[in-house]
Amino acid sequence: MQRRKWIPLVLLRKVLTASICSIAFLALFSVHVHVVPSSKDGKFNDKIHTSHDTQSWTRELVPPHLSKAPLPTPKLHSSKGNLDYEKLWKPPSNRGFVPCIEPTSNYTTPGESRGYLLVHTNGGLNQMRAGICDMVAVARIINATLVIPELDKRSFWQDTSNFSDIFDEEHFINSLANDVKIIKKLPKGLVNSTRIVKHFRSWSGMDYYENEIANLWEDYQVIRAAKSDSRVANNNLPPEIQKLRCRACYEALRFSPGIEQMGKLLVERMRSFGPYIALHLRFEKDMLAFSGCTHDLSTAEADELRMIRENTSHWKVKEIDPIEQRSKGFCPLTPKEVGIFLTALGYPSKTPIYIAAGEIYGGESHMAELRSRYPLLMSKEKLASIEELEPFSNHASQMAALDYIVSIESDVFIPSYSGNMARAVEGHRRFLGRGRIISPDRKALVRLFDKLDQGRMTEGKTLSNKIIDLHRRRLGSPRKRKGPIAGTKGMDRFRSEEAFYANPLPDCLCRIESARLNTSQVLR
Repeated sequence: MQRRKWIPLVLLRKVLTASICSIAFLALFSVHVHVVPSSKDGKFNDKIHTSHDTQSWTRELVPPHLSKAPLPTPKLHSSKGNLDYEKLWKPPSNRGFVPCIEPTSNYTTPGESRGYLLVHTNGGLNQMRAGICDMVAVARIINATLVIPELDKRSFWQDTSNFSDIFDEEHFINSLANDVKIIKKLPKGLVNSTRIVKHFRSWSGMDYYENEIANLWEDYQVIRAAKSDSRVANNNLPPEIQKLRCRACYEALRFSPGIEQMGKLLVERMRSFGPYIALHLRFEKDMLAFSGCTHDLSTAEADELRMIRENTSHWKVKEIDPIEQRSKGFCPLTPKEVGIFLTALGYPSKTPIYIAAGEIYGGESHMAELRSRYPLLMSKEKLASIEELEPFSNHASQMAALDYIVSIESDVFIPSYSGNMARAVEGHRRFLGRGRIISPDRKALVRLFDKLDQGRMTEGKTLSNKIIDLHRRRLGSPRKRKGPIAGTKGMDRFRSEEAFYANPLPDCLCRIESARLNTSQVLR
């Protein structure tokens, strides 16, 4: 009788033992099949597979081996993890500001067109983007039919892309239908008609366009804008025109479906590493040649850049003092300086960084020190296969569009130089209220970096505290657009202002209560 009572207990013990063994076996097996470990231990940046060298791990993540589904962002459980998040990744408060770009009830649809506006854009992708949006506003002001703008094919990059290769043409036309009439081509009957080619005055306001330019309709049916960059004032324009510029930039000017799809795929693949920094590393040949910046370059490299500058006819300034340029903060940070900067801010070596840039001048010879600090440097070329990038290769503006998408979606955006892309991405992120923007104070940083080079300072807590203090208020929190620098006059006054597309506040962002009020006005 006693023996019969023990039989169920023995069986139960065997079942439990078998179950425990099975669970242990499955756990052991799962360790070997995961290529990227999920961060269950609460460490925000611990995404690197330490049993592999960085290069081989990167190769495993390149398609077709990379899973298309991104891993979830690791949750922060430990106090250290929370501290890292607060210090390194937490987005600044939007202080209640939201996009506010809908027209009011007094806004009218475009009236009968007085003529056609042709536009030749100039510059790289982001310079052209801003110019296109400004020309939408100009077309509205002078009551013109806008012909789809012609992209710059003669710039430094020699990109042959047409508008529809980069942007969603149909969406652009349809989304602005209540603002401006847009057509794809000039009517056949006007192709050979007399037209005036006009260089619109830089940073012009309503009076200039309503009077001087609109008066041209009396003699011409077609006006051609020879350039598009910086032709509209940053400030002191009617609210409806400012909102239209934002609708054009942030809603209508969408990338083509192919670029959008590839851009989102790159974002997913970056997300598989966890939170990431998008670093706009403007250390490219054209930038260095144009700016005359030669710090950390060899004599041969400096001479090559000088020759490029001298032989590029539309670059007006030929003689540049590189030391003076750098001391004034007019030079992009070098890759080495970026590494020191990120380390001082506290980003650990395991931080995933996306390099949003074209070909870095000097290649690995100038990237080695940054890579030694941050091995997980990714780019389009590392995240995607040659076949995937083939439709966009040899088209600098299309490749730049992919960088733009990954930069907009990043957790932190850091530009090494405040050029056209930096301003465009910063403005778009401000508009969306998305993530941190850390804009290096290059002028102040140069003095600290020179002390390091001279041995008067070493890397460590003192340097870190100085750099953190310098950038504590430069994280992208909402603030009004900066006006001109005191004492500047003429064109220099306009040039010193913060660009409209770098900061759309106050024109296109308003506090939540104001946004609700504006919406009710539209509905009425």
